[in-house]
Amino acid sequence: MNHQLQQLAHQVLMTADPTAKVEATLNLFARYCEGGLSADPHFVPERVEFVGRPEKPELVHPRDVPRRGLGSVSGQIAFYHALAHIEFNAINLGLDAVYRFADQMPSAFAHDWLDVAADEARHFEMLSTHLASLGAKYGDNTAHNNLWEMALRTDHDVMVRMALVPRVLEARGLDVAPGMIDKLRHLGDSSGADILGTILEEEVRHVAIGNRWFLQQCELRGLQPQPTFRELLRKHTRGFLSGPFNKEYRKQAGFTDQELLDLEEMEEQFASELR
Repeated sequence: MNHQLQQLAHQVLMTADPTAKVEATLNLFARYCEGGLSADPHFVPERVEFVGRPEKPELVHPRDVPRRGLGSVSGQIAFYHALAHIEFNAINLGLDAVYRFADQMPSAFAHDWLDVAADEARHFEMLSTHLASLGAKYGDNTAHNNLWEMALRTDHDVMVRMALVPRVLEARGLDVAPGMIDKLRHLGDSSGADILGTILEEEVRHVAIGNRWFLQQCELRGLQPQPTFRELLRKHTRGFLSGPFNKEYRKQAGFTDQELLDLEEMEEQFASELR
């Protein structure tokens, strides 16, 4: 058994060309499933301040990213471009989880997050194809760097990463995607709605994976999940917690009724504190 997993994950992570990154991600997951790769328990990851990405899109403050109505082609391009950027970053987040934490976790962890990265790569491909049908491509619009900034804020602890990326940032997609799918179908964009439907279905599984590994870490450390999650939210992500929360999809992803009640209480509390 050779120990190349973390180095290969880092190599793909640092690949800048989106098409090459997608292909390399899919190939890495396929190779891992075939056997022959495992995590080196003595591997020491470096901090990745700047991940591999193309020169475009230009990264700007979130408030400067264009938002337009879906009733125009330019609005549709802005919408799908923003989604493609999220999926591109999600590839990197999956790869980084393997690169950074696989040495300290069971082998199922690496399988899970390479699987997630491969899903995100396919999502990016689908969205890129849809952008092309609108006469656009990834990089034509500006984008923000919030997702990778969260990766940097959580790169010190696998429990913190699992709590705040899949359970907060990815779970937000479960809240907003169903309404967007309905809106796209109403506008006659059935192909776009189908793409979002596929992404939604697979993101439920991704959030469930994050839930599972967060709970595993809490149990391993003798921590109660809800107080721990609440404290991490308060410390790191109050501005990211926003409802309304889609209870149906969050339950499918492993959130309990009590957790959903806590989320609503925390959102209200954090909102009042930030006023």
